[in-house]
Amino acid sequence: MTKISGSFSGKVNWQTVVSLPHAPGHVFSLGEVGGPQESSDPNWEGATITYWGSADLVNGTGKQSGYWVNNHPNGDQDWGTFGGRITTSDGQTVMEGTFEYTGGTGRFEKIRGGGTYKGLLPTPDQVENAWEGEYEL
Repeated sequence: MTKISGSFSGKVNWQTVVSLPHAPGHVFSLGEVGGPQESSDPNWEGATITYWGSADLVNGTGKQSGYWVNNHPNGDQDWGTFGGRITTSDGQTVMEGTFEYTGGTGRFEKIRGGGTYKGLLPTPDQVENAWEGEYEL
């Protein structure tokens, strides 16, 4: 397996939030985030990620999960799943968890692997994320 790391800076393209009436501060949200990837690995440098995630939060803390697709400059794609935890404390929202590659096209058709991510929301519509892991094509 090849070790990999990188980051992306994304923008919330859309988000829907539902307040659940049974408990104060309980919300469920669904949204789409997109942005450019940066990596020292040429397979990911210049790729653009779009991910769709859900979050089940009480007072800004709880679970998140979702799916992503990376669009590479040559037209190939890779995709997968992620899951983790969102924590909000002292006005700072942090997310961390794991991801797994589940498929792709072209060069990434047989990709397998995964890793970890950690990020934050510096503003309500911006996401900063760093990730590392390993993959095999």
